[in-house]
Amino acid sequence: MGVGEEEFEQEPYVGLEFNTADDARIFYGNYASRVGFKIRSGQLYRSRVDGSVCNRRFVCWKEGFQINSRTGCPAFIRVKKSDSGKWVLDQFAKDHNHDLDACEENHPANSQCKSSATTAKVVDLCRKPRIKQLDVVNNGCSSSSSIASAKRVKPGANEGQVKLEPFVGLKFDSANKAYQHYDTYAGNVGFRVRIGQLFRSKNDGSITSRRFVCSKEGFQHPSRVGCGAFMRIKRHDNGRWIVDRYQLEHNHELEVQMKANRGSASRKFLDEINETSEKLDIAKKHNGSLLKKHHMNNIGSDWYTVLHNYFQNRQAEDIGFFCAVDVQMGCCRSLFWADGRSRFSCSQFGDAIIFDTSYKQNNYVVPFATFVGVNHHKQAVLLGCALVADESTESFIWLFETWLRAMSGCHPKSIIADQDDSILQAIAQVFPSSHHRFSMWQIKAKECEHLSPLSSECKYEYEKCVYQSHTVGEFDAAWDALLSKYGLRENAWLKEMYEKRENWVPLYLRGTFFAGIPIDGGLDAFFYPYLNSQTSLEEFVVRYEQGLEQRRGSERKEDYNSFNLQAFLQTNEPMEEQCRRLYTLSVFKVFQRELLQSYSYLGAKIHEQGAISRYLIRKCGNENEKHIVTFCTSNLDVSCGCQMFESEGVLCRHALRLFQILDIRELPSRYILHRWTRSAEYGTIRDFDSGGSSHEIKAKMIWSLREIAAKYVEFGATSFEKYKLAYEIMHEGGRKLCWQRLQAQI
Repeated sequence: MGVGEEEFEQEPYVGLEFNTADDARIFYGNYASRVGFKIRSGQLYRSRVDGSVCNRRFVCWKEGFQINSRTGCPAFIRVKKSDSGKWVLDQFAKDHNHDLDACEENHPANSQCKSSATTAKVVDLCRKPRIKQLDVVNNGCSSSSSIASAKRVKPGANEGQVKLEPFVGLKFDSANKAYQHYDTYAGNVGFRVRIGQLFRSKNDGSITSRRFVCSKEGFQHPSRVGCGAFMRIKRHDNGRWIVDRYQLEHNHELEVQMKANRGSASRKFLDEINETSEKLDIAKKHNGSLLKKHHMNNIGSDWYTVLHNYFQNRQAEDIGFFCAVDVQMGCCRSLFWADGRSRFSCSQFGDAIIFDTSYKQNNYVVPFATFVGVNHHKQAVLLGCALVADESTESFIWLFETWLRAMSGCHPKSIIADQDDSILQAIAQVFPSSHHRFSMWQIKAKECEHLSPLSSECKYEYEKCVYQSHTVGEFDAAWDALLSKYGLRENAWLKEMYEKRENWVPLYLRGTFFAGIPIDGGLDAFFYPYLNSQTSLEEFVVRYEQGLEQRRGSERKEDYNSFNLQAFLQTNEPMEEQCRRLYTLSVFKVFQRELLQSYSYLGAKIHEQGAISRYLIRKCGNENEKHIVTFCTSNLDVSCGCQMFESEGVLCRHALRLFQILDIRELPSRYILHRWTRSAEYGTIRDFDSGGSSHEIKAKMIWSLREIAAKYVEFGATSFEKYKLAYEIMHEGGRKLCWQRLQAQI
């Protein structure tokens, strides 16, 4: 709908339609004026297909906490663009957490409810710009296309000059000249230029493409309105820079010609170009090896101030909060932080971690990375966060070493991270004993890129070789046959992937513990949907806290369910009752599935030597599905060729079938990992007895005691009666510890 008198008195409701997003903003502004509050334009989301805005939020002006006058008000509306082109209101929060101003009704001008047409007229009368925004010309007709070819356009005769609009294919001798050209064009048309995103070569670190954008691009500052105007240049092999994409259209009023006060941005870019040239000159003097003394910092300076304030507040509340800043030559670079809960979680669940750098493929405003583990409920658990200054090996080494220091030196058994040379080298140096597994999304993307030209038959044989091979010999034979049959021996990507096969081929990953994270997938981003590529500095801390609380709330819910609910037993096996008593609900479901499946298998002894026996366990009606299970009668050790216990920590159906054949009624304690039990969160002494270095055991004891003490403090501070009870318990415990120490000294 448009915004007319008949809609003026309406209240927002889900399903309400508007012709444009601006109509929705005007409507919400009118409603806000009547009720007694002001509004702001909130977050927007863009389509991943064409970059167009697909939904928008309009919020109460007291939303967030970035300034003292804001109270984190939750009131908002969200409109979403439908396939028909209409904007539909799909979310609405009515309630405010502050007093409303009844006087707002008498001052609608303050509630941002003026129509866009009226606003435009006022701007035109006040500014009277000499140069109007130019439409792209196609075949003599005006067009609103945002990315297209453009022609030289002559302004009015009184201008006496020719200005050249950007067009695809426009060439420059250097990136500096491209910037100067766009800056001059911007001055004539009526806007300012900022230096946008750049991309570097992974081979030598040199810049391969860069963007110059309108100064009102983005939403990180109140003066910015998300303008989409830009020019992108790309460096070709001959060293020249060519415009390969651009957009002329702005979403704001243009100003009069502005050639003054434009020197700072130009000088900044020139300094950067000169610095790059100096580094390239140095590289030539050292046989082409680029000496990276100064890396491009992808973190805006204002992030350090905001996060430093946040860190100080958290340290005052949480004695276990850890943060660190990488300082080089007096400049802040990468940041790392982890609260006390994350550090304690790592002592329990830090054996398999995911280093999530999805910001790299999603074009995040800030390079935000997370360390994530899997808890005893098979949920993602946060083990630390970071802002990564650049993608150099040095940055990742600093980050991994800092994480290791924060987690009391507990090395993970495995780490899932991107197939990136910098990350590979950093993991090899800092976590030499950890098995690095490549992120599966990246493997699939590379497969699509490099295998798309091949025949469907070739792709089928490739997938069969990679994902269905059961032995190393079988894989090598199938791989060699694939290369020979389709003439792929000189394929550089396949050569590289074969050399790194231990990092991604399922066959080579089966014997390593990955806490049940599936090889063909992974966990969802920890902070989804609270943090995304468009999250600005102003919203980051609030959304970060919301996402973290939501995750930890889910963990508390699962803790409660595991201690207060029971799963149904589906057999009369004593081991099923044993595992139901010990495992969390989520892990028990995995065990129960394997136990039920075990009844469809048959077993026969095929070899015996002393206490060691081997059994062939095969599925009824499927001769191809069979595994060798080895059993030792002296200590009840069992090992299956599928290696499910080694990779997931739960016994497989084949081993369970053998226990049934041998009439072993309960599982040996070594096959019930403490990390999967209901008491795993508390880090009991049973876990410490299971092995590990003295340093790791001490770290677990410290974090276990600290977590328990923190709970006494948290609950004891809720009332005076609970305080007295908590104090008496802790005081009595301290008295007993002192008595034991005196006894030991005697």
